[in-house]
Amino acid sequence: MFLRKVNGPRSVTLPDGTIMTRADLPPPTTRRWVASRKAAVVRAVAAGLIPREAALESYALSEEEFSEWEKAVRDHGIDALKTTALQRYRQP
Repeated sequence: MFLRKVNGPRSVTLPDGTIMTRADLPPPTTRRWVASRKAAVVRAVAAGLIPREAALESYALSEEEFSEWEKAVRDHGIDALKTTALQRYRQP
């Protein structure tokens, strides 16, 4: 088994006690963003598994889009990342 050299930690322990590794992240070629994939990237950045800049670059996300994901999770939880729930959590 060969381990690729990466900058930063290979795994982190989340506040709920679960361990998140880089293997838990969606592939960089992801184009269909479901709530669970969005949440995984937000959790990884918040826990320090990957830097914010690396996440934006790897997943071709804009700063504004990622900030909206973070705000939705912070204010309403992971359910706010679902596309069908946008109107329920959107600010007027």
